[in-house]
Amino acid sequence: MERAARDAIETLLGFVRTLRAAGVGADTGRAAAFLRAVDTLDVTRPEPVYWAGRLTLCSHGADLARYDACFAAYFGGAAPAAAEHARPLATTAPAMWNPPASDDTDTDTDTTGLAAGDTEVLRTADIAALTREERAAVARLVSRISADRPRRRTRRLEPAVHGRLDHRRMLRSALRTGGEPLRLPRRHRSTRPRRVVLLVDISGSMAPYADALLRLAHVVVRGHPRHTEAFSVGTRLTRLTPQMRLRDPAAALAAVADAIPDWSGGTRLGTELKEFLDLYGRRGTARGALAIIASDGWERGDAALLGTQMARLARLAHRVVWVNPHKAQPGYAPLTAGMRAAWPHIDDFVSGHSLDALEQLATAVIGGRREGGVHRA
Repeated sequence: MERAARDAIETLLGFVRTLRAAGVGADTGRAAAFLRAVDTLDVTRPEPVYWAGRLTLCSHGADLARYDACFAAYFGGAAPAAAEHARPLATTAPAMWNPPASDDTDTDTDTTGLAAGDTEVLRTADIAALTREERAAVARLVSRISADRPRRRTRRLEPAVHGRLDHRRMLRSALRTGGEPLRLPRRHRSTRPRRVVLLVDISGSMAPYADALLRLAHVVVRGHPRHTEAFSVGTRLTRLTPQMRLRDPAAALAAVADAIPDWSGGTRLGTELKEFLDLYGRRGTARGALAIIASDGWERGDAALLGTQMARLARLAHRVVWVNPHKAQPGYAPLTAGMRAAWPHIDDFVSGHSLDALEQLATAVIGGRREGGVHRA
């Protein structure tokens, strides 16, 4: 994406954040609609952008006055009438409507472009290469990913507009109309949520990625609480589902940190996968589920045992997804003993090394949707 386009998108999203700070309920869906509308307009003219924002970002009459005040302040430089609990509003007018009068370097414009570039780099950078503050920023962004519910088809049929003809309903309806079937009711197979099981490696070699992966697990549990189970694996198996069900990400991760006794230890995937299958798999937790294992495959135990347990898991689960952050490295090959043992039983092998990769995991594998994906459209 060109720098000018990134600057324009960052500016418009800054306006959306300003509206939220002023109390306007401009949620992510409305922000996406706003960007799609502006994409068809001439962004160098304020009038079309004003109406595009007014029509897409305001949800009721009380928003209009706040919207007008924020628009005048953000794009015209006037002070807005902020809400009581509003955060400080942006005071820098967007460069696209206030171009510099001379060829001199514009500090605000450069700052905006650098921020947009940093954000873009943060999305694609390997989490292990980031500073502690950058990892914290990525972790907050991971918590914003919205994971939808994967579903599975059942044998039960339900009324539908399309599908096979429902002869019983058609005959009962015909009895009420003198034997003439005036309606042709139809039905199709219903769907139910598919269970998701996450096993997150929290050993020392996975320490740089553990926080982001656990936050993604929290996103999945939060969006699918009745049909998701989360565990940590290291030197022992720990069930984290009760802690993950806390709504607040910070509270949930704090509870998870207290619950895990073997942070940054070794990895005995084979032993712990056997324990998981013995305790939970046969009782239905893994049967027909989407099983996601996040690990680099550095098995310290018996690799043959890991292969045997992976075969058991593959027979029980609907699909087995392995998330290995090292997959993104140039020239990577699954040569470790653990990865070689697990490889024949893996359906999907993904990286999960960056924010983008985690979003793709939530979108493509779990079935979620990318929140704020219009940033990079």
